[in-house]
Amino acid sequence: MSRISQLLDSYTKFIAVPWRDNVAPAQRVIFCIYNENDERYLRARIEEFGLSTKQTGHEWLVFDLTDTFADWLSGQRYAESYFQKPDFLSPLLPKYLAYITDRFSIFMDENNVGNNSVVALKGVGSLFGLLKVKLLVDKLAPMVKGRLVVFFPGTFENNNYRLLDGYDGWNYLAVAITANSEA
Repeated sequence: MSRISQLLDSYTKFIAVPWRDNVAPAQRVIFCIYNENDERYLRARIEEFGLSTKQTGHEWLVFDLTDTFADWLSGQRYAESYFQKPDFLSPLLPKYLAYITDRFSIFMDENNVGNNSVVALKGVGSLFGLLKVKLLVDKLAPMVKGRLVVFFPGTFENNNYRLLDGYDGWNYLAVAITANSEA
């Protein structure tokens, strides 16, 4: 069985467990952690996660982060200058976080996302070197009354998450699901 199939199996077992309503936003977050080399396979099978979610009686929506940086940067007044001198971008990255947060809020409103919904974030790897995933999750999690699933290409060890096996890991209260999880 492939690692993505194992991850899907672990996710399916977990999402079928009845939800508690009285949990903090950070505890409503689910990280589906997979090897970054499996990104194509995950993307090809992401709707299977949706099918598993729907079979448990929950709604399924996907918010894609992949092109958000390009969309945001193309709207910047001095975009061409930033291509020539990327170091000038660093002070603007909080505005990129605000851009994603605004887009996500609009997405939530347009889709009438409720307490029974699972909102999945894909394309998280595109944030590498730009934003910390923890900062983004801290902003988005309170907007999701159901569950926020983060498809996370990286590692999880000793309650420490590392995006794309990068150097900067962090602890988080979310549920971590891996291909080897026992739900």
